[in-house]
Amino acid sequence: MKVVAFNGSPNAKGNTWHALTMVTDELEKEGIATEIVHVGNKAVRGCLACGQCFKKRNEQCIQTEDPVNEWIQLMKGADGILLGSPVHYSAVAGTMKSFLDRAFYVTGCNGSMLRHKVGAAVVAVRRSGGLPAFNQLNNFLCYSEMLLPTSNYWHVIHGARPGEVTKDEEGMQIMRTLGRNMAWLMKLVEHGKGAIAPPAPESKVWMNFIR
Repeated sequence: MKVVAFNGSPNAKGNTWHALTMVTDELEKEGIATEIVHVGNKAVRGCLACGQCFKKRNEQCIQTEDPVNEWIQLMKGADGILLGSPVHYSAVAGTMKSFLDRAFYVTGCNGSMLRHKVGAAVVAVRRSGGLPAFNQLNNFLCYSEMLLPTSNYWHVIHGARPGEVTKDEEGMQIMRTLGRNMAWLMKLVEHGKGAIAPPAPESKVWMNFIR
């Protein structure tokens, strides 16, 4: 089994990276391979709302000048997905948001590619705004019918300078617990394949409030 983690921070090894590695270290201990992809330092344009991914349904975004399509395939091939972001104005980092908007739209309109994969989100923050950003990330996971492991508190860790989160003892415990719970859930899913049939998917019902 494998987990791919996406680091939405502009800093390659800032506090978001540290938070992700605290989780992936626990996954590795349980025999689950991990890979951390640095998203936050790339030039990623937002969704153009062109509808081409829905029309073509070829598992690709029409924009090809950035690595988003490569990352989509990494998500497809993984058993678990970790999303990590710093907090910018009580929200996820802009580049991360642009990536997620496009990636999750593509995966959603191509047969729910992420359905029943295990997904989790972590957030690194200096002081406040962590929960709104955490909720933002969870919105993508929930919309995709992913399975979400939990920890003993919300998945937010505190620190300002790179590496400062390693002084947040409670935050580190949250990340360790999340990693162990994620590994356990992934193993349950793996062992359940072929033994317990998953619920049949339903076609999406679209209901606009103004008709």
